[in-house]
Amino acid sequence: MSNNVNLQTFKNLVGIKFQLYNSLFSSLPFHRIEKTGILVSLLLINCEEGYKKKQSPVEIIEDFLKKQTTVSSEQEKLDILFRFVQYIERQVVLFDALEDAAFKEIHDMSGKGTLKNLAVAVEQQHREEALKEKLKDFNIQLVLTAHPTQFYRGAVLGIIHDLSSAINTNNEHQIYSYLQQLGRTPFFQQQKPTPYDEAVSLIWYLENIFYPATGRIVAFLKNRFPDSLEEQNPIVRMGFWPGGDRDGNPFVNASITMDVADALRGSILKSYYLDVRKLKRRLTFKGVDVALNQLEKKLYEHLFIPGHCFDITKEEILNSLRDIRHLLIYDHNNLFVSQIELLISKVEVFGLHFATLDIRQDSSIHGKVLETVAMQNDILPVDYPSLSDTEKIRLLTNINRPIGDTSFIKNDVQRDTFDVMAAIKEIQEKNGKAGCDRYIISQCNSALNAFEVFGLLLMSGWTKEDLSVDIVPLFETVDDLQRAAEVMRELYEHPVYYAHLERRSRKQTIMLGFSDGTKDGGYLMANWSIYKAKESLTKISKEYGITVVFFDGRGGPPARGGGKTHQFYASMGKNIANKEIQLTIQGQTVSSNFGTIDAAQYNIEQMLDAGIYNDLLTSNESTLNDDEEALLNSLAEESYISYIQLKEHPYFLEYLGHASPLRFYSETNIGSRPAKRGGSAKINLKDLRAIPFVGAWSQLKQNVSGYYGLGTALQQLEKQGKWSDLQLMYQRSLFFKTLIDNSEMAMEKCFFPLTAFLSSHNVYGEIWNKIYTEFELTKQYVQKLSGNSELMADFPVDQLSIQMRERIVLPLLTIQQYAITRVRELEEQLISTPVKQTYEKLVMRCSFGIINAGRNSA
Repeated sequence: MSNNVNLQTFKNLVGIKFQLYNSLFSSLPFHRIEKTGILVSLLLINCEEGYKKKQSPVEIIEDFLKKQTTVSSEQEKLDILFRFVQYIERQVVLFDALEDAAFKEIHDMSGKGTLKNLAVAVEQQHREEALKEKLKDFNIQLVLTAHPTQFYRGAVLGIIHDLSSAINTNNEHQIYSYLQQLGRTPFFQQQKPTPYDEAVSLIWYLENIFYPATGRIVAFLKNRFPDSLEEQNPIVRMGFWPGGDRDGNPFVNASITMDVADALRGSILKSYYLDVRKLKRRLTFKGVDVALNQLEKKLYEHLFIPGHCFDITKEEILNSLRDIRHLLIYDHNNLFVSQIELLISKVEVFGLHFATLDIRQDSSIHGKVLETVAMQNDILPVDYPSLSDTEKIRLLTNINRPIGDTSFIKNDVQRDTFDVMAAIKEIQEKNGKAGCDRYIISQCNSALNAFEVFGLLLMSGWTKEDLSVDIVPLFETVDDLQRAAEVMRELYEHPVYYAHLERRSRKQTIMLGFSDGTKDGGYLMANWSIYKAKESLTKISKEYGITVVFFDGRGGPPARGGGKTHQFYASMGKNIANKEIQLTIQGQTVSSNFGTIDAAQYNIEQMLDAGIYNDLLTSNESTLNDDEEALLNSLAEESYISYIQLKEHPYFLEYLGHASPLRFYSETNIGSRPAKRGGSAKINLKDLRAIPFVGAWSQLKQNVSGYYGLGTALQQLEKQGKWSDLQLMYQRSLFFKTLIDNSEMAMEKCFFPLTAFLSSHNVYGEIWNKIYTEFELTKQYVQKLSGNSELMADFPVDQLSIQMRERIVLPLLTIQQYAITRVRELEEQLISTPVKQTYEKLVMRCSFGIINAGRNSA
């Protein structure tokens, strides 16, 4: 479908319907809700006109309250502002539901990037055998994380899902009922979720979205290209972090990990049980009914009979289904065989684990554990902490007995390190080896960090020969990314580690983090550093005969590796390994890109196509030639210098804390993990996590981490006479164009009039003007490069979606800045009053709608 057709469809199904249902919503018979809806509309107009007049948020709100309401006391002002927030939150939900409902109409489910389109191209070019060969070892793994970027409670997500379904069927009665439900459903989470709560929320997506969507995808490939998929290499795999990711989260322990593993196993067995029950309605034939009844009984016993001995296996389920398939083919004329094939495919993909539970911990914890062990146990010498890395590695790779009793470790986090390594064994026994088979090391700065985990696993009772766990280093900062190849060379050259890789099919997974890289080095340098790291890691892994798999830690917005994600994978040339695509799916990305079965299927297919198409159907050997690499390197260096100058400004972090809701992130109750590493009360850039860092810039509508330095870099290369080279690279390189596209998305969501009152601030005016100047410069050069007169002109549907969402939340942004200003004033006047806490809550509540409205940054 053309952009114009898509845009008109979006206007009809989302834009017009939003106005229709929004008017219906504003007339619902709730206490004072009708007046609230009218006032919110008036406030939006006042905001738009006020910013044109260069008014500050305080002036806009005070002027509005004075002219449009009769409120007079501070408490009355707060009451009406909170009602505005609650109303606008629900407007965002309505918009989300409308976009979800219109997904199939707006996106071409058979067009470019889909499996149907890929299949046609494969058949036309007679590449069926090449596809079969590719699918022997290619797959994608989507890893669901509980990173706190989703402000919707589970109940609200359910309403969005049901409202979308009702809109699709034009069921006006249901729509009206769900809008009433929405009006009465609390959005605010009174308590922080536990890691187990987070797991349960994401398991809903596994059961209701990924289970059916993956089944459709596998069934299509099997039907179109028989024998193209092998059981040992499912085309789509799921990963899972809630309950396993303990990096900076003291609330995750081995007991939680086991509970989550049990929940995943119970959930997939329940999904199989429900499918078997459905099959019984069709497969009523002689012989088949008996076999199906036996399988149903077996699943029932494991799910519903307390204390039942767990003895079911993946192979047992598959053998039962294959026997039934045999009967259908040879005794019943293939009747309904496709339905049994679909369930077989699901069991092959999901096994008894549903999703692989990853364990992740910060490298500094492992070092502290080993120092404690050296002080208290003779498995390591007392002088271990003072030894060289080489000597430590020698000791760690020669451990040949378990540590035994670890009660001498008094620190809970350190003791958990041993507990979880024992738990991995138990999970593998119950859920299968795929249930929990990798250990990710955050802040991996050296080869020693990987050997520390290797040694701890040996101390926990594993032997080198039976160690069925992949050790996955995570490189995040710019410096770490640049040293990554050197670290991996040291690992590959060590005979003990190399022998471990040989036992693990000579495959090494390496995780690369976008978020901290962007926080550390800026948008362009982070993306370029990751690209170059992938090139060098691919090259060095080939030298040692190792298959390298890259696991990308991507967030939702472009500043955290999001944006047009599938385009990045499509832009990777053959100088970067692409045996598998692995990436994290988190926060609003889960609900926006995978919130419905259709959306999930479409976006999974886009990534599959990105990994297959270039390899099979184009002759493109590399994404960038030497001249283009040199150009991009120069751009990255120039942008890095510009970003570092901003980051090293004496008021950089202080400005962010002053102007944004940064300090309120920990009170939002949207995630179990603290907003920063370490226990220090003072915020510093190293300990501050990327999510609140990027989120704070986003709510300021300045999005520094999505473009800063790009404009300066483009300007510098133009001055060097390289503009025509940049234009040529923009036209030729999908990688470079995707970088620019995603940066445009970040800039489209900026709105500097919101904070323009800070431009003349005696302390922060300089830094505000510095950011604004770079924004305008970047916008100017990006448009000059693209030839467009506005940002995101190549993506008109996304552009309109963002514009409509930004308009919905403009009053929220204004209220939030008003509340932040009031908090500052009370603090500066040293006034202690309960009103200050209420304003702080107002700041925090505004964050919910603002962040949720930004879901299309995913």
